Amino acid sequence: MSIDHWLGLITGILFGFLLQKGRVLRFDKQVGAMLLKDMTIFKFMLSAILVGMVGILLLANAGMITLSHKPMNLGAVLLGGLLFGAGWAVQGFCPGTSLGALGEGRWHAVFAIVGMVAGAAVYAELYPFFKTTVLVLKDFGKIGLPESLGVSQWVIIPIFWAGTISLFVWFEKKGL
Repeated sequence: MSIDHWLGLITGILFGFLLQKGRVLRFDKQVGAMLLKDMTIFKFMLSAILVGMVGILLLANAGMITLSHKPMNLGAVLLGGLLFGAGWAVQGFCPGTSLGALGEGRWHAVFAIVGMVAGAAVYAELYPFFKTTVLVLKDFGKIGLPESLGVSQWVIIPIFWAGTISLFVWFEKKGL
């Protein structure tokens, strides 16, 4: 195994550990998130985004990685969001939490994992159809928020951090 494989394995194990410690693998947390009554999962995800956005940009600025945006395709975002949301609502797991729940020994997560694999296979089979229908909806190209606004990423990051921390404070005041 290469160093990249080892780093991926270590990162995955660490991520699973944090998912378990953050209790985001619990069914009550999943349902609470879907009902907007428990913001544990949103706080977990936003915390990861805050750390990741700074880390990735520092690595890019140091020349250690190259950022490569995917095209912002409205049809792909709508279809992907619909499928992701439907799977989460039906099974109560997203991809990461289903694997984490299986790691905790909750065997019913296998149904979510099988559903994800089956869904990916169906999407692959239907891709030619989607390519000529849904995926031709508005394609904005390879853009990000900084490019859209014409500002540096380092302008966006403090604003996002301030907004997220304000949201966390509001969640705590509301008992969410």
